[in-house]
Amino acid sequence: MLSGRRLDLLDPSPLDIEIEDIAHGLARVARWNGQTIGTHAFSVAQHSLVVEEIVRKIAPDWDRKRRLMALLHDAPEYVIGDMISPFKAALGLDYKAFEAKLEAAIHMRFGLPPHPSAVVKGVIKRADIICAYFEATQLAGFTEAEAKRFFGPPPRGMKLKLTPQSTAQVQEAFVKRFRSLIDPA
Repeated sequence: MLSGRRLDLLDPSPLDIEIEDIAHGLARVARWNGQTIGTHAFSVAQHSLVVEEIVRKIAPDWDRKRRLMALLHDAPEYVIGDMISPFKAALGLDYKAFEAKLEAAIHMRFGLPPHPSAVVKGVIKRADIICAYFEATQLAGFTEAEAKRFFGPPPRGMKLKLTPQSTAQVQEAFVKRFRSLIDPA
């Protein structure tokens, strides 16, 4: 990692995980394999910020730790990249177990439970799908009908305007949001 940490992918240690490495990596991983409109790719870091914003709207009573889990929901992708679910299934190895092991190390590094509860995971997944709907219609060329077929409609009245940001902008925003959730001072 650029921080100088050496992360063992087969046995990741929470001690080798730094938020700056996560932000740096996620800011450079493109959603939709980069097949989006705009000068900049829509990064996983920006997607994660939007998902956490959606969680604040659909679960306003959540505490900072659960919102931090939402922000970090795709954090393993800082080293393994963003792969679509059907491809993960086709890999033939236990990709989900690998991803879960890395997620556990990330969560433990930042004082979170190794894995979110089913309820927390469900709310984050719902926010993830809502975000995907807006990404699909605003950035990836889907019609509203296509996006509804794949992701379902967003909650009535929810509006988001997505504008892909530069890697530097989104990396800084990701670290800033992380720090506000870790240390609210």
